[in-house]
Amino acid sequence: MEHPKLKSVAVFSRPFTVPGFDEMLPAGAYEIETELSAPPDDRNPDAWKASVLVNLHPRNSHPGLSRTLMVSLADLDAARAKDELTGKELTEFFLEEMLADPMVQLVMQADGVSEVQLRHLYSGKRSSEVGSDTVTPIREARTPQDKSAIQTAENEGMPPRSN
Repeated sequence: MEHPKLKSVAVFSRPFTVPGFDEMLPAGAYEIETELSAPPDDRNPDAWKASVLVNLHPRNSHPGLSRTLMVSLADLDAARAKDELTGKELTEFFLEEMLADPMVQLVMQADGVSEVQLRHLYSGKRSSEVGSDTVTPIREARTPQDKSAIQTAENEGMPPRSN
């Protein structure tokens, strides 16, 4: 009995690379086969990692030669995500998704954190590399009522002080 594989197509709109393969692959559609589980003869199925067999385009120098490449599912997903983001790094994609989340927006507002601060944090720049005018304080000035409410919330559930 043959081991079950999922066949699909991955489309890249621009040339891409995958780790461990020193060739720039051209844009286009690639037929892929994904193993859904560890092969039955695998001696250590717990250590098995999903892999994908990518049917590569033939080279111009060898038009009749078919080639395949085995890559990890994570590497292929990273290449596809980078392609979808017009070449942006995955951290930029994560940041955009995070900033679009309404719950994250509420937490940011409650903590007094701005979008500029998060973009600065995820940019990887150190504060010495960025002018002091681009970095804003993390917390906004709080009123005495805000401070009292915060202190009450922080002490909630604590036993009362005996004087």
